[in-house]
Amino acid sequence: MSRIGRKPISVPTGVDVKVAGRVVSVKGPMGKLDWRLADGLNVAVNEGHLVVNRSGDARELRAMHGLVRAELSNIIQGVTKGYEKALEITGVGYKAQLQGREMSFNVGYINPVTYTVPQGIDVKVDKQTLISIRGIDKRLVGQVAANIRSIKPPDVYKQKGIRYAGEVLRKKAGKTGK
Repeated sequence: MSRIGRKPISVPTGVDVKVAGRVVSVKGPMGKLDWRLADGLNVAVNEGHLVVNRSGDARELRAMHGLVRAELSNIIQGVTKGYEKALEITGVGYKAQLQGREMSFNVGYINPVTYTVPQGIDVKVDKQTLISIRGIDKRLVGQVAANIRSIKPPDVYKQKGIRYAGEVLRKKAGKTGK
């Protein structure tokens, strides 16, 4: 039995969990998210706890058991508190601007790079070099942060680019002259 999968998930007050067939709907103060269950897995709600069970002992079911439990736990945390990722831009003249749902990055390319922020994500730009990404879906927040970082990944030689806040880069030495 999966150690993660068999742990019950406590449902805080103010969060409503409904199971309709293969779809689990979680509604909380920050919004509503749905999760579709794989065949062979079911979810039971009793006394403020959510329990994920599996019908068999097949390898795929064992793998999905812990995953579904972790995803449902993330969904419950997302609709109560939400998730946030922070990015920082380093480099001379590097900056970001937000106009509505469009972000514009000046990060050393000839033309500015534009990025459209998906629905369900709130982005805030502070001092043109600090980007804060917030949302209720952990996967979507992480994916948006990764997409923005991939516009100009940090350089290992000059340390310039877009990086996660607190990310430590190992600086490599350049070529040495003779």
